[in-house]
Amino acid sequence: MVGKRDKTPQLNFFSTPLVQFIDLERPICKLAHQIDWEKVEKDFSAYYSKLGAPSIPIRKMVGLIILKQLFNLSDEEVVEQWLENPYWQYFCGETVFQKKYPFDPSDFVHFRKRIGKEGAEKILKLSIDLFGNTVRDRGVKIDTTVQEKNVTFPTDTKLHVKIIRKCQKIANENGIVLRQSYTRTIPGLMMVQRFRKHPKSRKKAHAAARKIKTIAGRLVRELDRKLPDELHAQYNDQLKLFKKILAQKRGSKNKIYSLHEPAVQCIAKGKDHKPYEFGNKSSFVVTSDSGIIVGALAFRNNPYDGHTLIKQLQQVHRLWDKLPDYAVVDRGYKGRNKVLGTEIVIPRKLPETATEYQRKTLRKRCRNRAGIEPVIGHLKSDYRLGRNFLKGVPGDAINTILAAAAFNIRKWITIQVDFFFSFWNLVFQLIFNPKISPLKMSF
Repeated sequence: MVGKRDKTPQLNFFSTPLVQFIDLERPICKLAHQIDWEKVEKDFSAYYSKLGAPSIPIRKMVGLIILKQLFNLSDEEVVEQWLENPYWQYFCGETVFQKKYPFDPSDFVHFRKRIGKEGAEKILKLSIDLFGNTVRDRGVKIDTTVQEKNVTFPTDTKLHVKIIRKCQKIANENGIVLRQSYTRTIPGLMMVQRFRKHPKSRKKAHAAARKIKTIAGRLVRELDRKLPDELHAQYNDQLKLFKKILAQKRGSKNKIYSLHEPAVQCIAKGKDHKPYEFGNKSSFVVTSDSGIIVGALAFRNNPYDGHTLIKQLQQVHRLWDKLPDYAVVDRGYKGRNKVLGTEIVIPRKLPETATEYQRKTLRKRCRNRAGIEPVIGHLKSDYRLGRNFLKGVPGDAINTILAAAAFNIRKWITIQVDFFFSFWNLVFQLIFNPKISPLKMSF
């Protein structure tokens, strides 16, 4: 059941209202006034049942999700800082300073599962609506990047050792006696792996790696035989995953790179410093002039960039309520000229019959496309896109969309601050230099 907040709170004799000691001109307070919280509560109430105990108020949950992404904090850190920050409490709808934690950090997990990708898109649309009708760009820039998952660099030996540990754990939990546990054998074999690149130790290290794989397969088969029928169904998916990892080879398709994140893909973007990245492909749409993100999607199975355009532009239409006249992309999208009525602009050589105006227009648009690269860089370094800690395929989609929403909100806050300083700079110049005409000055 939706938890309701008190819209007309009674003043407390022992508590001072937040509005009496905070600065309401701070950007975070202006943001709280700009967001239509009643609409947010109405939109997100559809994800709650009409029965049961009251939940945490929607404004508090959505507000903390925004703050977490905006300041690049973990679930635990954002709850800790909320307790100490009266501005954050005001942003989340509190009227007096709270001295207790708002909820357990694990409630973030349940809330993200509740709203899913659709709810995350509502937060992204909220961030786009902050700019109102000021976003009138005719064109957009589209590019893809890799959102890396929180997994270790995968090697066959690492995966085989993890399979052994998992099999030992399953056996211990269910009272299954293994013929041999290999508890003391594995550390010795792993010790040999340290020097596998040394010419004198290479042969011995490869033999140890083969031995580890043999032990892993032996334990999986023994566990498969000895598990009772009532437990076999419970662990069937895990055993299938173990067998698939043990069967895969260097050239196998759809390889498993992580036990806890089987959907992770190996993506090669051609970077010298990082030839391979392990995660998923994410696509972003940025307006050509204002630089606002109006679309963000996560894709599975590393699709060809050109095949992502239809879904990406459909999302832009949902969130932005219109389609751009043109979209500028790089040569990775080659093969697409028009999608859903939007012209796809790719750097190319124009025919000799092209006019000078056409050449200049194409050159200008292609130069402008490079502006999406620093946007992706900021998403990775500042808004949690660089390392995705959310679990599974739904976590990929949610983290991608929330990173884009946080970027837009930060841009809106920056505009408010810049306007404030520009305005007072103009006032001071008019006071101390009255010879300057106001008509010749600009913000």
